[in-house]
Amino acid sequence: MIVDNKEGVKHRDESKLSRIPIKVVQLDEPLKKPEWIKVKIPTSDKFKEVKNLLREHNLHTVCEEASCPNIGECFSKGTATFMIMGDICTRRCTFCDVGHGRPKPLDPNEPKEVARSVAILKLKYVVITSVDRDDLRDGGASHFVECIKEIRKTSPDTQIEILVPDFRGRLDKALEILAENPPDVLNHNLETTKRLYKQIRPGSDYQHSLNLLKRFKDMHPNIATKSGIMAGLGETDDEIKEILQDMRNHNIDMLTLGQYLQPSKYHAPVMRFMHPDKFKEIEAFAYQIGFKHAAVGALVRSSYHADEQAHQVIR
Repeated sequence: MIVDNKEGVKHRDESKLSRIPIKVVQLDEPLKKPEWIKVKIPTSDKFKEVKNLLREHNLHTVCEEASCPNIGECFSKGTATFMIMGDICTRRCTFCDVGHGRPKPLDPNEPKEVARSVAILKLKYVVITSVDRDDLRDGGASHFVECIKEIRKTSPDTQIEILVPDFRGRLDKALEILAENPPDVLNHNLETTKRLYKQIRPGSDYQHSLNLLKRFKDMHPNIATKSGIMAGLGETDDEIKEILQDMRNHNIDMLTLGQYLQPSKYHAPVMRFMHPDKFKEIEAFAYQIGFKHAAVGALVRSSYHADEQAHQVIR
């Protein structure tokens, strides 16, 4: 397959995943989605209002770009996770529906537009995430900080969570920049077990992600750290518990754990649908080993009810 590498061209599905180092192998018969995974179809006026606001200010959300199953519920409540630095990622993760390619230059007006939207929506808690930007010298850390600064100017009472990429190769610089104006919660997802990284998160490194969270916590002991993983990518129950223990060993305070859902027939297949009873068992284990908050369930995502999660940890 010939892939167009021109700036601004977004590749998804087959064109995105055609050149990863470990090819995706599909199941002969895809697993049938169980009855406990139900998604509401978005219909409310508030849902339409949020979508229109995002288009008006030329903003992106991970809710839309990553095909989040909770988009209807969150938009209807007037909440969204802003995805900054464009909608084209420099990585080709096989679980993720965000497009891949050569991103356009950063929009210098984006921090102000994000802050304006936060103010219009009257958000008391906001989550800001981004695509991976391996093309930037600081991985985009300074752009995160600009967004934090602008939001605090216009909405000083709003608490801010940032869900950051791994800043691989740029971590020292990124942590130095984030220290200038840190968020209320720092989130970075491990996503899956170390064994599966090469096929699920090509270009990323399990221990590097853990080190990012620990080093930030060492620098800012009073700021909550958070990470998330998915069930159903081929991991075992014991491996999930090992990941959770690794998180606690690196002083991570908060956990999200949800069911992986395959975005297209070209993405990594769902290897199992975890039963609700198993989610409850893992949740109990998380609290047993010391997590301050654990959001665990089939439709849980990194930013799902993030405000409610954080308010039980930060005061």
